This record gives sequence, structure tokens and C-alpha cells, in this order.
Amino acid sequence: MKIIDWYILKRYLVTFLFTLLILIPIAIAIDVSEKVDNFLEHPNLGIAEILNDYYLNFTIYYANTFMPLALFIAVILFTSKLSNNTEIIAITNAKVSFTRLLYPYFVGATLVTIISLGMNHYVVPNSSKIRKSFEKKYISNAKQKNEFKYVNNFSLQLTDSTYVFIKSFNTETNAGYNFASETYNGLELKTKLFADNIKFNPKDSTYALGTWRLRKVYKNKDSIFRGNKLDTVFNFTPRDLIYKSAFAQEMPSGELINFIDLSKKRGVKNLNAYLVELYKRTSLPIASYILTIIAVALAFRKRRGGTGVNLAIGVGIMFLYVFFMKIGEVLGSVAGVNSLLYVWIPNIIFGILSIYLYIDARK
Repeated sequence: MKIIDWYILKRYLVTFLFTLLILIPIAIAIDVSEKVDNFLEHPNLGIAEILNDYYLNFTIYYANTFMPLALFIAVILFTSKLSNNTEIIAITNAKVSFTRLLYPYFVGATLVTIISLGMNHYVVPNSSKIRKSFEKKYISNAKQKNEFKYVNNFSLQLTDSTYVFIKSFNTETNAGYNFASETYNGLELKTKLFADNIKFNPKDSTYALGTWRLRKVYKNKDSIFRGNKLDTVFNFTPRDLIYKSAFAQEMPSGELINFIDLSKKRGVKNLNAYLVELYKRTSLPIASYILTIIAVALAFRKRRGGTGVNLAIGVGIMFLYVFFMKIGEVLGSVAGVNSLLYVWIPNIIFGILSIYLYIDARK
């Protein structure tokens, strides 16, 4: 790399970090003003716990979320400054093409993308576990706390031949009622186990069935067995009963992929909310390249109005990107659609825009 490349790369990274360090304190200040009443409601809650368990992980989450926005604004800011100082003109007069000018920008975008991919796939999910646990304990209201507490009318396929049904289950007490398990040989029912009550023991991962009845189906007759209590094992846990996209945010990508594969085998119909979470962990970091091209193409020309005009246009484009991203996430979570396509729609649309601006800038 030449001196000018190092100069641009340094300005790229320094401005990016500076922009990120401006956005994070703003987000923290807004959150503190909203949550301070919740903190004061718990006299035993100390400052150290708030900082370590909540705001440290809050910072990790929002630093990763703000990366594309900070990167886009940073590129516009320092490229506009280069243009206003006629440094871009000096570079182009030295026979440096627009494509060559992008080289240090792409090196910077690659560094940001690698960091963001690592954060998205591994660091943020583990951090979100601690943050959400804190929120559930100290911040969530009664309605939010009960959101994952009760599961009603749930069915689950454990293997190719075994199915379970639960009328109601409390995931806090690990107890439920009206449980049934059916085992098939092809299309023929072989056994059916009923229980008025069911309780999970997390110590040894067993289930205690109360007032149970077991029906065994033979060719010419059925046999029925009864009892007051039966300890048995099933290939699921109470957490598996709750299919909520919020849990996907707490799973590292390897665990999330295994969970999706296992859920497909168990016959869960709509896993698109989990697929959206998995796909966007890659699509958002890759957007660093697209947003970098757009920002440079907008800001490398000297404009009347200077940095302010470029920044206004950039913020408008960034708003549209976030808008399309949220629309894609919502539509991608609907059953029966191609989640991968909807998650990548913002990158496809703005990728086309970046190609157009790149071709125009080369002229």
C-alpha cells in the first residue's frame, strides 16, 4: 500500500470509531432515562451489577447494530472533507482512477466486516443472554415476563415415529397437564401414553407423569396399563416448547443451526423467524462494502453546500436501507416464504444502486 492508501485507511478507521463512540453514549443516555425508574424499584440492585450485566452487554449489542450506520456516516464525513480540501482533485490529477481510489476503502470495509461477522455469529448472542436475563429480572413488566411462561395446545415430533401433545405447560414451574405421546409404525398406531399431569426434573432431565394410562395396540386386541406415577425420559426440554424469535438472538450461530435442523426433524412448520435471525447475521456485515461504495460515490465530488448536503443525502439513504431491512425481516418471518431472499432484499436493492453510482463516478 502507498502512503496515500495508508492515509485514507487511517482516516477511514479513525472517523468510523469516532462516529461509533458518539452514537453509543447517546443510546446509553436515552436508555438510562427510560430505565432509571426500573432500577430504583430494586433497592438490592447495585451499580456494579447494572454496569456489568446490563450496560456492558447493551454496549456490545448496540455497537454491533450501529456499525453499518457509523461506517456509512464516517465515509461520507471524511471523504467530503477530502473533497472540500481538494485532496481528491490532487489524487485524480495523479492519474489515480476511481476504482483505485476505492482500494483503501475496501481494506477498511473488510476489517469492519470481519469484526462484525465475529460479533454477530458469536459474541453478541452470548452477550444477549446475560442482557435479556437482566431485563427479565429487573425491567420487564408482568405481561412481558409471562410471554414465555405458558405454552398451550402444543405438539412436537420427537422422531420419525414419535409425537407428543401438551394441553398446557408452565415453563417456570416445569409442569403441565393433559399430556399425550403417540408412537407409530408407519401409519399404524402402536402405543399411546396419556397423563393428567407432567413435570420436568432439570437435575436428571426426566419427566414425572401423574395419573398415567398406557395403551398398546396389537393386531387383534389392545392392552391398557394404568398407574399413579411414572418417571420416564423424552427427547425434548421445556425450552424446546417455546418457539420465539427472541431466543434465536441468544444462540451462537452453531447452536442456532443445530436447533433449526432438530426442529425441522421434529416437524415444526414455521422456523422462518429463526432463519431470518441466522441470515441477517451475515447480510448486515456484507452491507459494509455496498454502503462504502455508495458513500464514496456520493461524497468524492465537491458540492455546493459541502459536507452538510452529502450528509443529508447519506442519512436519507441510510433511513431507506434500515426501512427495507425491517420490512424484509418482517416479511421473511412469514410462513411459506423464502427467508433468505427477503433478508437480502436491502443488499440487492442498494447493491444495484451502488453499481449505478460506481459506474457514474468512473465517468
